[in-house]
Amino acid sequence: MFVKTETETTRHADHLHELEARNLNVYYGKTLAVRDFNLSFRPNSITAMIGPSGSGKSTVLRSLNRMHEVVKDAYITGEVLLNGQNIYNSEADPVRVRRRIGMVFQKPNPFPMMSIFDNVIAGFKLNYGKPKGISYEEIVEQSLRAVALWDEVKDKLKDSGAALSGGQQQRLCIARTIAVQPDVILMDEPCSALDPISTLKIEELMRELRRRYTIVLVTHNMQQAIRVSDITAVLMPTDRVGELVEVAPTDEIFNDPKDNRTADYVSGRIG
Repeated sequence: MFVKTETETTRHADHLHELEARNLNVYYGKTLAVRDFNLSFRPNSITAMIGPSGSGKSTVLRSLNRMHEVVKDAYITGEVLLNGQNIYNSEADPVRVRRRIGMVFQKPNPFPMMSIFDNVIAGFKLNYGKPKGISYEEIVEQSLRAVALWDEVKDKLKDSGAALSGGQQQRLCIARTIAVQPDVILMDEPCSALDPISTLKIEELMRELRRRYTIVLVTHNMQQAIRVSDITAVLMPTDRVGELVEVAPTDEIFNDPKDNRTADYVSGRIG
């Protein structure tokens, strides 16, 4: 599943994009950062992970596509399943895993020495080489249209991606992510460095993308979680170890939480 095949480029449409963490414990060396995290992410929806600083939200997020293990001495125990298969299986290729489960970071990170066009197509070229039955130009246009950026940049595709505004750069990075046809998109505070207008555009884009992708969002902005997410998972630190304390439909988390720690956090009494 995580090894490239001849049919991989046409595989995307029929999958349900099911992502699940089972008994996930995340370590930095001997230090346990997240304990016994279990969550099945609803396909083709947005799950927001919220909680105070130090609760392990971004750590969990990076574990969901093996970005966590890039850090020296970092590792996990437990499983992360994509469409029923463990991405930490010894035979799984981390590069393929990260293509299937894409990541959008807190700060927009277009490749500064590449044009807008090359930024979008870079990941596709790395994973697939030359496409069959479709041109690079078509892939770039489709990806930029999907993030509502095409009309803004179609006449300057040869310009540097770094010359765009912050909000445009973030949409460019999302276009680069979806160009390789992932099943899941992970977003680590994608709007924290953006102005309010750009933030609203990214939020509107997230709501549109959930029709085709399973999205997991880490945010410190509880109003953003209310606006865009279908499900909210609340993490809390216990003795400096992050734990999942409650997960439910977003309306329920913010209006009728079951755990007192959730109630204290969403009301602003802690955090």
